[in-house]
Amino acid sequence: MRRAWWGLLLAWLSVSSARAEEVLVFAAASTTDALQALAPAFQQASGHRVRFAFGASSDLARQVVAGAPADAFLSADEAKLDLVDRAGLVQAGSRVDLLSNRLVVVVPVGSAVKVTGPADLKGLKRVMLAEPAAVPAGVYAKAWLTKAGVWADVAPRVVPALDVRAALAAVEAGRADAGVVYATDAVNSKKVRVAFTVPEADAPRIVYPVAALTRGKAPEAGLAFVRFLQTEAARKEFRRWGFLDVSAAKAVPSGARGGTPDAGREHPSP
Repeated sequence: MRRAWWGLLLAWLSVSSARAEEVLVFAAASTTDALQALAPAFQQASGHRVRFAFGASSDLARQVVAGAPADAFLSADEAKLDLVDRAGLVQAGSRVDLLSNRLVVVVPVGSAVKVTGPADLKGLKRVMLAEPAAVPAGVYAKAWLTKAGVWADVAPRVVPALDVRAALAAVEAGRADAGVVYATDAVNSKKVRVAFTVPEADAPRIVYPVAALTRGKAPEAGLAFVRFLQTEAARKEFRRWGFLDVSAAKAVPSGARGGTPDAGREHPSP
């Protein structure tokens, strides 16, 4: 009886320990608000605590490849997760395309600057972009401006930022005439206004893939977090913050969505 009791106690302690694991999630800066809002629900549903490291997906990918013990990675583009995947650090079968987004041009809220298309950026002195050589938001913005045939003229005016949130902060502070950021970042700022929304027909395809990783301290919990992000409750929360479901974005013909990026949705509380 005593052996059986000890066996049950050890089993209970083992389960309790597993439930108490801390999941380290590396995630694109643009997902900060949504993921922080989702964290309590994940902890309640799984028993696992979650800790986030937010930043430029390019920097996060390099850290993972260099040995950072992340349990999951939510990237703002496919290329950065590809780097991690090619290094053999993605749990087999865990990778999924999760979200989409839109690009917008923002200006300080009191600015009289008008932007009716990409060509208008050529006349500005300073345009903030996340680093266009590496950071997804900047890479997407450069692709849009290149397709529009104005990148060569706009490039000398570009001030690169560490990530998309840094680009937004610079415009909020009035340190630039305009910036190209995600709609999800702009819609929650009271210090900028959206001067132009990039039509889907003109924009590159924006995809946020997520995967569980192999080198973390809690790989099973990392997999649980990735699965949690695919639940309808999590998708609803992402939509509340302005993200698009990547499958829905594929299904809608290019240019079919009109209006402002926050049209038809409830604003999150500040």
